[in-house]
Amino acid sequence: MILSYFTPYLFLAAAWAKILYAGVNESGGEFGVFGTPGTGLPGRFGVNYAFINKSTVDIFVDQEKINFFRVTFLMERMCPLEFGLGSKFNETYFDEYADAVNYITLQKEAYALIDPHNYMRYNDPSSQPFSGSVIGNTTDPTAATTRQFEEFWNELARRFVHNPRVVFGINNEPHDMPTQLVLENNQAAINGIRAAGAQQLILAPGNGFTGGHAWTQVTGNGDEPSSDFLNMLHDPARNTAIDVHEYLDIDFSGGHDECTQPAPSNLANLTTWLQENHLKAVISEFGGGNNQNCFDFINEMLTYLAANDEYIGWSIWAAGPIWGTSSPCCGADTGSLEPGMLNDLGQPNAFSTLWPAAVRPNIPKDLKRSGISSLL
Repeated sequence: MILSYFTPYLFLAAAWAKILYAGVNESGGEFGVFGTPGTGLPGRFGVNYAFINKSTVDIFVDQEKINFFRVTFLMERMCPLEFGLGSKFNETYFDEYADAVNYITLQKEAYALIDPHNYMRYNDPSSQPFSGSVIGNTTDPTAATTRQFEEFWNELARRFVHNPRVVFGINNEPHDMPTQLVLENNQAAINGIRAAGAQQLILAPGNGFTGGHAWTQVTGNGDEPSSDFLNMLHDPARNTAIDVHEYLDIDFSGGHDECTQPAPSNLANLTTWLQENHLKAVISEFGGGNNQNCFDFINEMLTYLAANDEYIGWSIWAAGPIWGTSSPCCGADTGSLEPGMLNDLGQPNAFSTLWPAAVRPNIPKDLKRSGISSLL
């Protein structure tokens, strides 16, 4: 698929600063597959993987007043290897996932970002983020094609076409692949979603783990900057934003408990690019450790997003029903953001420490509460 005929397409944008979506990642649907290829596929619901605890979604919506959940799943479970990537689904897994999405959107009237947590790869999630064949890699005979990716998204969008509170996240953190291919796969997903009749908001990732700090930089093994390609996306519904991740530790990985990378300076080039291309962005993944240093850095970042009209939302990593005492990011002792859990030391987890210190004060009072997911 050659995209050289595309010219930059300007998506409809609001003219004022407005955070519409604020919330948390719900991680767990991608669990239970690490190790030998094939481990945990399809897996057991509630044992190897799970999506949400409904009781803690209640806490986030009713008490914390957030309106946005990014809910992870695994494409190898949704589209088992014996079927291949495409329109044939594991109906049991889909029903379990749809139950979580529908609880968030229909019962709690919040917005749910659908997250295929696959790094734009398919067929072997055993060593994510590096295992699996890059979707659309025509030199790899085992790789799913860009056309199959479009068929997958067409079918998934068809199943949620009448749910206005869904947001379609094309894929988690593409990396180490030609940036032109990221564009082609993103465009195929948009085409598939819109062909299904779905008009909801789409989030399109860039290359280099879709890092905001690296948006205008070469990444991977010489992969061209996301900024050179992502302004070429075309959405007939004019309802696509850029999906960005931004961790604040020394190497932007989220693996360290200290924050050293200030978001305002590291996002400055991305912000300028968004301005120049009349685009919007959502920071759908970020995090920090349980210390005052990170509390300050997260507060600084969320203040920056609220002050710049290019950003319409954010969600912090991560809550989820089966993290237990493990830490999703940002130091071994931080713990998850799942209410009611402890960290590995038996102490309060990030929901009791980081959340009230750095997240709760930055939740806008006037979040979007009704209507189809959109840029406005």
